[in-house]
Amino acid sequence: MDYKILSEKLVKKCLDKGADAAEVFLQTGRNLSIEVRNGEVETVEEAASHGAGFRVFQNGRLAFSHCNDFSESSLENAVQSAVRFAVNTTPDENNKLPDDKGITEIGPLFDPEISQVSLDRKITMAKEVENVAMKDPRITKSAGAVFSEGEGEIFLANSNGLSKSYKESACTIGVSVVAEKGEQKSSGGEYCSRRFFSDLKPIKEIAGKAAKDAYDMLDSQMVKTQKASVIFDPDTARSILGGILAAVNGERVLQGASFLAQKMNKKIMADKITIIDDGTIPKGLGTAPFDGEGVPTQKRTIVDKGVLKEFMYNTIVASRAGVKSTGNASRRGFRSLPGIGAHSFYIAAGETPPEEIIKATHNGLLLKGVTGYGINPVNGNFSGGVSGFWIENGKVVFPVKGLTIAGTAEEMLIGIDMLGNDLDLNRSFTAPTLRIKEMQIGGE
Repeated sequence: MDYKILSEKLVKKCLDKGADAAEVFLQTGRNLSIEVRNGEVETVEEAASHGAGFRVFQNGRLAFSHCNDFSESSLENAVQSAVRFAVNTTPDENNKLPDDKGITEIGPLFDPEISQVSLDRKITMAKEVENVAMKDPRITKSAGAVFSEGEGEIFLANSNGLSKSYKESACTIGVSVVAEKGEQKSSGGEYCSRRFFSDLKPIKEIAGKAAKDAYDMLDSQMVKTQKASVIFDPDTARSILGGILAAVNGERVLQGASFLAQKMNKKIMADKITIIDDGTIPKGLGTAPFDGEGVPTQKRTIVDKGVLKEFMYNTIVASRAGVKSTGNASRRGFRSLPGIGAHSFYIAAGETPPEEIIKATHNGLLLKGVTGYGINPVNGNFSGGVSGFWIENGKVVFPVKGLTIAGTAEEMLIGIDMLGNDLDLNRSFTAPTLRIKEMQIGGE
């Protein structure tokens, strides 16, 4: 079946049934998941799927339906349902579809090798990453190892003449383990996801980091409540980025639910901080030639040297704000309407090696884990439980657990005084190691 032709025909069918404008988002895919524990295969699941979502507009009213059956009768019923639903929705002059027929050139995202690798080899890989992680005598239990993969194709057509498609793939391998010492228990895990099978990290590297993360936290101590420097490693820097990402969502801004709503073109961070959203990184997990409603992706600077420069929009929210879409329409598949989301959202790298940041810290905390909300996107407050390592005179002296940190986004973001050079753009939501000069740390 030619899905491109089908998506275009379905747009016409929506119009024939009474829609003023219509969009068809058609998706096909295949997924494989392998789970291993203690050297035994627990599950192997493989499934193929396809479906289509129908977004129709009638006199400014929007409605949506979807189906996962491509028989003529099912598609007919889904189209009729969408048009029928539109009668009952509230009209909005901003309910529009994009008309940019361009596609961003982003290089290949699909790896045919993934499906050609034998199932036996993939199972062996999952067993091996667990086995290597368990070799250290301090590692006593496995929380399981996985290998997963997915591949799919997106077809999008609308009544403004858009007809676009792309094919993508990804695979993941990882393991979680537990280290024990007396009554102490500590867990660690490491996972690697890539578009191309050959780009996966070596099994020894993945297993080694999972084991080290677990046993390094044994014999943890407490410290007194105090103010000190706090170093966020790339894993924990996500707790800062998450609140910022939510706060630059254009819909939140219009609703007054963002602490950054009145901060456009104002300084909100230290001069050394630049935040990018990039849908064009070669082989990036967040890369695509167009967003969830067909707008070409691009590289956008959200924060430039500490100054807020951009919010993120899809087409409808952009129209409400009186601006153009930024190509940030996000979709969770054919069953969902477009929301707003990032592609590859990251803090640009600095120039300082992480070990030099530690050496430059007289007294402070190197974070390895954060629980809690992170930065609240509405009011900008930050609080969370943390674990990691205590630093004295530029050296890591012991692990710590059960601490808390708190502050406001303004204090934290302006207070970033060192930025690492260890940015990993294989992640779609990331940052380099960074240091906040001083935060309130809650201990004993």
